[in-house]
Amino acid sequence: MALPNTCLLVASAASVQTAVLGFLLLVQVALASGTSDVVLAHNITWKSIDFKTILEWEPKPANYVYSVEISTRWGDWKKKCFQTNKTECDLTEEMKNVRETYIARILSEKPIKSDGDPEEPLHANAPYFTPYLDTNLGKPRIQSFEQDDTKLKVTVQDSITSLRHDGTFQTLRQIFHQDLTYTLYYWKASSTGKKSVNTDTNEFLVEVDKGESYCFNVQAVIPSRRAKQRSPESAIHCTSQDKVVFKELFFIVGAVLFVIIILIIILSVTLYKCSKARAKRNRKENSPLNIA
Repeated sequence: MALPNTCLLVASAASVQTAVLGFLLLVQVALASGTSDVVLAHNITWKSIDFKTILEWEPKPANYVYSVEISTRWGDWKKKCFQTNKTECDLTEEMKNVRETYIARILSEKPIKSDGDPEEPLHANAPYFTPYLDTNLGKPRIQSFEQDDTKLKVTVQDSITSLRHDGTFQTLRQIFHQDLTYTLYYWKASSTGKKSVNTDTNEFLVEVDKGESYCFNVQAVIPSRRAKQRSPESAIHCTSQDKVVFKELFFIVGAVLFVIIILIIILSVTLYKCSKARAKRNRKENSPLNIA
């Protein structure tokens, strides 16, 4: 008769084991559901122009927040943009050493931690970023120009960056020094054939044909880079800009005068015909009747 009792004990032990496993499974599900709405950042990109550097990522958070940490390869992590619901972080001020390579990571975390949350929040790493090599060059500006007979002189204005030194924003030239060059593209205003010339200063002095008007623009270049060497081209300027405007105005005024003259001629002809018809009608009305 001991066999049935043994079976009951085995069955009871199996039931307890099943209950424990079920409880553990419920706990795991609960913990998973508590963290399932925390999502790792992805599509992480650097947006940087003239050393104004912003880290961007996706997605827009819901029920959680982001924090950003940045470090050099050998330094300590520094937290920026603490617990933000934005998907970008301005890290310009943390990249003052432009030749250093920086590491950044984006933490996904709950605004208020609970006992069940992990001690280390989920994080995603951004690509390495070296400002000196990776920032894009902004569009340069032409400061002044003049054409004197066969000489065209063009002066380029260095772009102002977002980095400060002794409280003053630095220019590209102050950061890149002789690494910064400019290319001048110039052509006759009456032609489309371009010529180009380079300089490692901010001034160009080129030979041009006497009596010809020229158009031109410039481009900043960092030849030592493997990528992102060139900036967008500047706005186009022409030495004959005043003449072009005068010619355009002359043609507009001429066209208006032509239309006015045509209208005057048409109106004069119309009035003449009306006057002639009226005179003919008056003669008929005033002529005596023929009596048979």
